[in-house]
Amino acid sequence: MTVSRREFIQWSATATALAATGLDLSAAPAPVAGKAAPKKILILGGTGFLGPATIEIAQARGHKVTMFNRGKTRPDLFPGVEKLHGDRDPKKGEGLKALEGGSWDAVIDNSGYYPRLVGASASLVAPHAKQYLYISSISAYKEPNPENGTEDAPLATLADPAVEEMGKEFQNYGGLKALCEQAVQKAMPGRATIIRPGYIVGPDDPTGRFTYWPVRFDRGGEIAVPGAPADPVEIIDVRDLAAWLVHLVEQGTTGVFNACGPEKRLAWGSLVADFQKVGKADAKPVWIPAEFVAKQEGIEFPIWAPYLGETKGFHTWRNDRAVKAGLKFRPALETVKDTLAWFKTQEKVEKGRTRLAAPNAEQEAKLLAAWREASKTKG
Repeated sequence: MTVSRREFIQWSATATALAATGLDLSAAPAPVAGKAAPKKILILGGTGFLGPATIEIAQARGHKVTMFNRGKTRPDLFPGVEKLHGDRDPKKGEGLKALEGGSWDAVIDNSGYYPRLVGASASLVAPHAKQYLYISSISAYKEPNPENGTEDAPLATLADPAVEEMGKEFQNYGGLKALCEQAVQKAMPGRATIIRPGYIVGPDDPTGRFTYWPVRFDRGGEIAVPGAPADPVEIIDVRDLAAWLVHLVEQGTTGVFNACGPEKRLAWGSLVADFQKVGKADAKPVWIPAEFVAKQEGIEFPIWAPYLGETKGFHTWRNDRAVKAGLKFRPALETVKDTLAWFKTQEKVEKGRTRLAAPNAEQEAKLLAAWREASKTKG
């Protein structure tokens, strides 16, 4: 079984909600030119992956940040930031009460997964906020994805729009994200900014997806790599996405945007070459065709998706609109280097996000052996 939308969706649904440990965002983000007037920014969540990166950059740009969350995860994070506590669900505890009476230039919502909850927060702040940025996902698009799809591609739908569970293998995730977008747009027409990222990667990534590759190449030896060097792949460094979110707030930009990178199509083989540059000298990729990998039970590779069948369009989303709106990308090699350096820091202190979403050593060895045998038979 190959890596699939299920793997992407499962981790996208939880990544921003997971806590960071040993956070270090000192590496310079993509530059945002000029000095903007200070803004008041409310971040719903703020303790996970994208949230801390956004707060770090917003503060560096001179903006005043307020965090709203339950106050249970890393309560000491950002001691100088105003913190409001409550629950995204207005039916639980004090709900959104802490937000009443506040006013903000922009709200950044990166922790909303259910339309009832997202609609509640957007409706509450609508009279008191100029802009609402909702972090959605490319999973909001209907499957199978078109090649070179734009923001106008059809969205996912649900048989039951009121469902409030992700479902088996997270099959409801995309439809829920699409409904959340609609809830924001209904509550704040003309003032909504909808962001649809693909794979968000880089230091502090809780999913272990992208991180697997530089770590695996750093360990050296023969490395099973699925697909073909020409397969497309799309990633965006969390620091570049965070810097762009702040830029959108500064500019007051609204609309719908695919936040997939880099600016021009990235070949899987080029990214693998970057992994080799940071890896051990004896690290050797062994390319295994997608069709062969698909026949192997229990094997899933992160980040890559087969450039064929239902996943052919998965890594081909166009980002013209986002680039025109100021989205910038650092070189992939920089992200690779920084991710590996961060991971090693986590290993040294024996805490943090050291999980790797990938085949274990036994599974990889079995796959390599099977491919060698199959290659001999063909030869």
